[in-house]
Amino acid sequence: MNKTILQIPISKELKEKAEEAASSQGFSSLQESVRIFLTKLANNRIEVTIQETIKLSEASEKRYLKQTLDFEKGRNIKSANNVNGLMTQLTADKIS
Repeated sequence: MNKTILQIPISKELKEKAEEAASSQGFSSLQESVRIFLTKLANNRIEVTIQETIKLSEASEKRYLKQTLDFEKGRNIKSANNVNGLMTQLTADKIS
């Protein structure tokens, strides 16, 4: 196997964070994770999409947690048997 070395200048902080992330995802090393990524990329077996993680505000986190707990306990839940019943409930909520 003919090998070469890929050098990528990055900050020490980035390298350390990437090593932690690779380890937490089960890779034996950062090099292994990069090697697997490059192999899949080279064989068109991976599609790269860059998407930022959405971080909710503390207030939103609390609100969604309360809604989840309400749902699990069957509170504040409405149902409708047909579209007209649903629309009646939705418009009643706006008027109230």
